[in-house]
Amino acid sequence: MATVEYRQTGCVGLFDTDEALARLSRLGNPLAKLSSAVDFEMFRPLLEGRMLNRGRKGPAGCKPRDVVMMFKAILLKRLYNLSDEQTEYQIGDRLSFKEFLGLSSGDRVPDARTLWLFQDRLAQGRLGEGPFALFRARLEGLGLIVNEGKIVDASFAEAPRQRNGREENEAIKSGAGAGLWADAPHKRRQKDIDARWAQKDGVNHYGYKNHVKADAGSKLIDAYAVTSAEVHDSRAVDGLVVAGDAGQEPCGDNAYVGKATQEALRAKGVVARVTERASRGHPPAEAQRESNRLKSKVRARVEHIFGFACNSMGGLRVRTVGLLRATLAIGLANLAYNLCRYEQIVRLGLLPVKG
Repeated sequence: MATVEYRQTGCVGLFDTDEALARLSRLGNPLAKLSSAVDFEMFRPLLEGRMLNRGRKGPAGCKPRDVVMMFKAILLKRLYNLSDEQTEYQIGDRLSFKEFLGLSSGDRVPDARTLWLFQDRLAQGRLGEGPFALFRARLEGLGLIVNEGKIVDASFAEAPRQRNGREENEAIKSGAGAGLWADAPHKRRQKDIDARWAQKDGVNHYGYKNHVKADAGSKLIDAYAVTSAEVHDSRAVDGLVVAGDAGQEPCGDNAYVGKATQEALRAKGVVARVTERASRGHPPAEAQRESNRLKSKVRARVEHIFGFACNSMGGLRVRTVGLLRATLAIGLANLAYNLCRYEQIVRLGLLPVKG
């Protein structure tokens, strides 16, 4: 049987790339929208100040990659939930990725090892919070951190599940995991002794937890904290809610209803509005149900943040080992969400933006 081949009807043109990019923009290229709304050069002073080796004695050797381009490549990893290898492949394969990074067809694509090393240097230098704080200050300067109420909640960040023996797991739980696999250093580097198991609604989770404080008016993430998965939501809220939040009545679900949590917040002048729990055998009264309904209307807005991470970003997962690297990955995911939310606010005119 003869093979039917596709017959080309066009020819290679000088402006093919420009026309392809214009077509992608008309179809709604999200990266083009993000590039038009966000000036990523704002991160250059911070990144160059901490990432570049200022002690080079000469021009010999491989020249460093542009730090803003590499930072944007790491953000692509978080936006599309990609591994280092897949990020390298997709940058080389997708025109929209190259355009977002400012790469031309003749530029060398950063390989998976280069991406891993850059992200690890960010983690070891504890630079995850710097870009987030920088962009958060930009949002506040534009009047997008409305400060008319806060929402606190947490979500699991799944990590690769470990296959350890019972004694090894007991040692990790007791805090003695650092002494394990001393005779197998290569195996030790692959073992995550910081991640933990947790169960919610009958579902087991393994990894870490992303605790966020969001601005109720704009649905932007105002602050975050990263812990292992077994840490209760209420244990992180004391560090998220600050004295400057007094008068904004942070909303949360009944995980924050505990007496110790409420007292810690009151010490900062903050009165939280959390949904009340019904006790066994005592269904909530009508007034309590109405109060919970009103609080939930505000609190539910934080689910839009986690919904974006789950649906648009392919889920909040980490592909790293250890709390230090997980903190960076989750922090960059929170930054990626704020960048996309800011683009949406500007494009749709949802909130007034100053000058």
